[in-house]
Amino acid sequence: MTESGHGAGCLCGAVRIRISGKLRTVSNCHCGQCVKTHGHYAAYSAADDGDIEIEGEESITWYRSSPAARRAFCKVCGSQLFWKSDDAGYTSIAAGALDQPTGLTTDVHIFVADKPDYYEIADDLPKYAQYDG
Repeated sequence: MTESGHGAGCLCGAVRIRISGKLRTVSNCHCGQCVKTHGHYAAYSAADDGDIEIEGEESITWYRSSPAARRAFCKVCGSQLFWKSDDAGYTSIAAGALDQPTGLTTDVHIFVADKPDYYEIADDLPKYAQYDG
């Protein structure tokens, strides 16, 4: 994890996020849900729930994407913002929503067994067919 004082937000600016603690390195998720919601694989960092402050929370819509998790996006511009497991004390934050520079690195590809056929993963990062935590 990286010490942080990061900002983040959606495309239109209706939602602004402040992360006061540490951000996890970035994971690239190739699962079917991420591909459908992002239009491609999704890159996520994460922070402890208590370290996240949201301005414009009324512009966020949460979607229950599975029995154990939900996803959030800006209901004004559609930007993907969060992924949250019901039993986790942290929230995954779409890396593309983070203000630059992030100082983060990408460390892993997960759910590569679900990866669409139109691209290859050509780096040397670890690749997991699935992921369980």
